[in-house]
Formats: sequence, structure tokens, C-alpha cells
Amino acid sequence: MSYDLVPFQLLTEQFEKLPGVGHKSAQRMAFSILSKPVEEVELFAKALTEAKAKIRRCNTCCNLTEEEICPICGDDKRDDQVICVVEDPRDVLAFERLGEFRGRYHVLHGLLNPMEGILPDQLTIRELMKRLTDERVQEVILATNPTVNGEATVSYLTRLIKPFGIKVTRLAYGLPVGGNLEFADEVTLTRALDGRTEL
Repeated sequence: MSYDLVPFQLLTEQFEKLPGVGHKSAQRMAFSILSKPVEEVELFAKALTEAKAKIRRCNTCCNLTEEEICPICGDDKRDDQVICVVEDPRDVLAFERLGEFRGRYHVLHGLLNPMEGILPDQLTIRELMKRLTDERVQEVILATNPTVNGEATVSYLTRLIKPFGIKVTRLAYGLPVGGNLEFADEVTLTRALDGRTEL
């Protein structure tokens, strides 16, 4: 049976644009949407458009939030002396699930990757440097994934941060090279945080 219906193809193509979604998975998603009542599909579409319209980057840490300042930055019980720098908002969720880290975060929204054209100006590095002028910051934890791009980003940031006289640390890794923080279990992530080393 051939599915050459243009709306179906367009829907499938939109799902294919999502990370990790291949053609067959995109088709399954499209079929799933078509099998639902119109009301459910409208709720799904509304959730997408509202999320895009209302969610923005925190003015301080660049994490995702509905307000100008996210709840973590707005929490005066957090430790202002330590900033944990992560690749994306999913990594903040991974650390927050632990309940062990009580410092602040900074979300880069990517990693340096010159081969793909991702340079420092495309990340939130300028915003991080601005935060480091605050005399309260004593340590920056570089918590990027242990990949080639993660290590390149750590090396670049270390060179920028050291002149501030701020301690720069790197997570200890019980994580495999090429692994992702968001998929790490709590024990591994806690050990990585506790065993961080100074750069």
C-alpha cells in the first residue's frame, strides 16, 4: 500500500526533523496522530505552540524558563560561589534529580564544533564571562559530556576562566568516553560530581 498523500508526507517530514527520529519512526508518529480524535490533536498542537511562545532563556543562567529569571537563579538558598557549566537544559535536569548540587548553573546551549560551524559566539560563553565578574564566584565546574567536542569546549573555557583567579574543575568520570550526562544513573553522576578534579 502506498502512502503518497501530501499532508501525510509533510507530517512525516516534520517528525523526521526531530533528533533521533528516522523515517520509519516518523511514519509511526504520523499514523499515531491521525488515529487520535481531533480534540487530542488540537491539544497537542496547542501545547507545541504555547511551549514555543512562552518558554525562553533565563537572563542569568540561560536555562529554559517561563520567567525572566528561572526558579534556580531566583532561589536565594543556592550557593553563589559555585557555577556548574553544562551543555544543555537536559543536563540541569539530570543534576537536579540528584538533589546533591546546591550551586548555580550556566547552560551553553551546545559545544564548540568548528567542523559544523559552531563557534564561541554561537554559545552563551559571553554571558558566562559576564557572570564571572561577580566576586562571589569561587569555582566553575565544567560538566560537559566526555566527547571530543566536550573536551575542546572545556579546554577553551579553562583558558578564558583562569585569568579571573577562579578555581576551574572538571567532573571525574565513571562515565564512558562518548557517554551522555542525561543518561547517567544517579550513583555515577554523584561520584563524578564528588570526584571532580581541578584543571
